[in-house]
Amino acid sequence: MRLPLTLAAVMALVAMPAAIIAQSAAAQSAAAQSEASADLDQIDREVAAFTGAAIGTSGGARAPVDRRMRLARCAAALQLSPYGIRQDSVSVQCPGSWRIFVPLSRGTEPSGGADLVGRGDRVSIVLQGRGFSVTQSGEAMEAGGEGDWIRIKPPGASEPIRAKVVSPGRVTIPAG
Repeated sequence: MRLPLTLAAVMALVAMPAAIIAQSAAAQSAAAQSEASADLDQIDREVAAFTGAAIGTSGGARAPVDRRMRLARCAAALQLSPYGIRQDSVSVQCPGSWRIFVPLSRGTEPSGGADLVGRGDRVSIVLQGRGFSVTQSGEAMEAGGEGDWIRIKPPGASEPIRAKVVSPGRVTIPAG
């Protein structure tokens, strides 16, 4: 017994495997994109470690990295550095690929402790990196307690830079 096939029925039968293949390809593409995307939580953790402050706190990232971004996974170690004239952002770079800028919260929230550095005080500015440390004197442009990010002015500089208060009369700038 033969069943009559209409053109629409034949087209539906032919299209069904194509739809299944398309769904499978979309699922594989989404999984590949997830595997190929940078870990935004990791970027948040590295910025917090670099600044020494949690997200939303004084000196830390103003907010988490935007979760809508799709950055390529970085095979190399991320490079972080202060960015901007006032160093009010952190540059996060995947060498040879992408770079984003993470804005920092201003040091306007109280530290909860006594000021270790007063406005106009002479401070030791320490630039620290992996395996090196450079110290220079400077002038505090604002007061701050331990952990606060304040503006300081090195001798001969036209603009102040941001540094983190670590002890009385001592501030640090992480070099990455």
